[in-house]
Amino acid sequence: MRIILASASPRRRELLEQIGLKFEIRVSSAEEKASAASPEELVEKLSLQKAEAVLAQTQEDGEAVLVIGADTVVAKDEKILGKPADEEDAARMLRLLAGQSHQVYTGVTLLYRPPRGRRQEDRAGGVERKTFHETTEVYVSPMTESEIASYVASGDPMDKAGAYGIQGFFARYVEGIRGDYNNVVGLPVGRLYREAKEWLLGEI
Repeated sequence: MRIILASASPRRRELLEQIGLKFEIRVSSAEEKASAASPEELVEKLSLQKAEAVLAQTQEDGEAVLVIGADTVVAKDEKILGKPADEEDAARMLRLLAGQSHQVYTGVTLLYRPPRGRRQEDRAGGVERKTFHETTEVYVSPMTESEIASYVASGDPMDKAGAYGIQGFFARYVEGIRGDYNNVVGLPVGRLYREAKEWLLGEI
């Protein structure tokens, strides 16, 4: 089966490699924009958009294809914290998180296009879809203004939702987590594998 990761994230690539999947990377050209009533709904919608855009770009040649789309957001009290606009915005987000707990949500969509001879005519285009989300609670220790300024100056927060990356320098401020650590990094690969395995009956 051809497996495609619809993401440019090096962290997601590393996580899929870690569990031994062979895959290729294609980046979605779709505008990442969706309205939602909750962070859970938002990440599911955005993961679906990414996966659908990449599948649409994939040449139809009759082989089985599995596209994996994912989107991660950080939320505090249901308020979504995206990637910081600038250093001041990063410092603002870190002040919100310091000494508190927050949630990390990752939505995952699996789009499966079976080989041509096994497609079900009752599904649009013969494509099957599965979407889910995973939530992890993260507890951050109190941070001084000096610590916040030092972390912002490192540049690490600038391309990350919530202005931090748990797998890097910021790990020193993480008191603990409740849930899947890999979900905070960017992809709940354990659940992804279980969901795909059960859904596709061992085809991967």
